[in-house]
Amino acid sequence: MARSSDEPGHRVVVRLDRVLAARGMSLVELSEQAGVSVVNLSVLKNGRARAIRFSTLTAVCEALRCAPGDLLEIDSRES
Repeated sequence: MARSSDEPGHRVVVRLDRVLAARGMSLVELSEQAGVSVVNLSVLKNGRARAIRFSTLTAVCEALRCAPGDLLEIDSRES
């Protein structure tokens, strides 16, 4: 589970790996299509991102043809 932060009370989970697998797309391909660096996408995918710009989220969603809710969700387990 790629949790975006270890901060207490923060339970946002990034599901970029799932969406990439469903699309048969690599991070490199996404990077090229979204105009976002592979490093930044890797940080997001691995749950190490502390924030995401709306412009980045928009570019990723457009490249993947998905909605933000397909990429981000709240972990229902308590911290």
